[in-house]
Amino acid sequence: MKKCLSTIRTQPLKACGAALIAGSMLYSSGPLAASDATVEMLKRQIEQLSKRVNELEAADESLRSETTALKKASSSVTKISDSLAWAEKIKLKGDFRYRYENIDDENKAKDRNRNRVRARIEAQAKVNDDWKVGLGLASGSDDPVSTNQTLGGGGSTKGIHLDMAYFDYSGIENTNVIGGKFKNPFYKPAKNGLIWDGDYRPEGLAVKYDNGTFFANGAFMFLESDDKAGSQDAESFWGAQLGFNAALADNLELIAGVSYYDIPVAGSMPFFDNDSFGNTLTAGGVYMYDYEELELFAELKTKVGDLPLSFFVDWVENQDADEDEAGFSSGLQLGKAKNPGTWQLAYIYQDLEADAVLGLTTDSDFGGGGTGSKGHIIKGAYALGKNTSFGVTYFINEQGDLETDYDRLQVDLKFKY
Repeated sequence: MKKCLSTIRTQPLKACGAALIAGSMLYSSGPLAASDATVEMLKRQIEQLSKRVNELEAADESLRSETTALKKASSSVTKISDSLAWAEKIKLKGDFRYRYENIDDENKAKDRNRNRVRARIEAQAKVNDDWKVGLGLASGSDDPVSTNQTLGGGGSTKGIHLDMAYFDYSGIENTNVIGGKFKNPFYKPAKNGLIWDGDYRPEGLAVKYDNGTFFANGAFMFLESDDKAGSQDAESFWGAQLGFNAALADNLELIAGVSYYDIPVAGSMPFFDNDSFGNTLTAGGVYMYDYEELELFAELKTKVGDLPLSFFVDWVENQDADEDEAGFSSGLQLGKAKNPGTWQLAYIYQDLEADAVLGLTTDSDFGGGGTGSKGHIIKGAYALGKNTSFGVTYFINEQGDLETDYDRLQVDLKFKY
């Protein structure tokens, strides 16, 4: 038995069983031979022990197989995870808008009715903790201030264009350095388009700073960066903006600031489609003035009961023009169509003289686009669900020195994702 116990410590149980059988046979043939009953009992115990050993060895083999399979599966999951790691660095967002539009222009023989769509998508890729790059595509034509696509042409396919392509460096506290073709970096009170249309994407370099109380934005931008022979000369412009955001009291917030844009285009041809967008041209078809635009703006936000209420004023003057050099807009908004079942109403009055701003960049809807118009904007919207809204906008405008009537109705269904 001592030998069996020693064998158990060093060899498998099956070897121990064999030793016990051999030992039993030896004892049965010697002077101290065990009885037949004892031998049979030992045999049965050994058989049971052998059976249990076989079961344990089978279970051990199954466990080894499962462990090997689990390791392989884990390795595969790791490889898949590594191959999909790039997806975690990509962020997609966009919007879609369906619009019915009616235009009643006194200068035209009859009203214009059309159906339009706007579809935009932007992908942002995180390169590392400090850098990201973005790419945006949009419907429409190459119009710098519109991504609308009119439906028609017998169901023809429609164009997709490069809307944005930029880098964004955020390695400096409260600061972003942006380059390429990007969203407008300048603050627009109430998102109004007195100077900048919402679809305009500047091209060049920009710096944005915002610490929550003070903000500063600056940009160096191109109207034309290629000075190849026989074409438009290279033209660039710059802008700077300073402002602050202050809480005056509970539920009372004031945002105010000043901007200056230096756009030296006097003597240059129009930059898009030979269209001055309302600005004054010389007899030779070139811009008469530079656009040295000084802007002052303020926006006040508060609440009436549970409803947000905001009021804004925006004023601009071209320091280079001798006449028709000023513009302003002012308005208020009650409510916010954000959460399902919420709504908003807004009213704006705007007067933008012919050479107050560069017509290329201003609102493309007001007065038919460009400068030299004045009048009213009435807006309403209702949130049908999360990121889904229905809106109506009505323009009651007058164009040019003759103040001809220009009315425009827009009915929109909007989706964001």
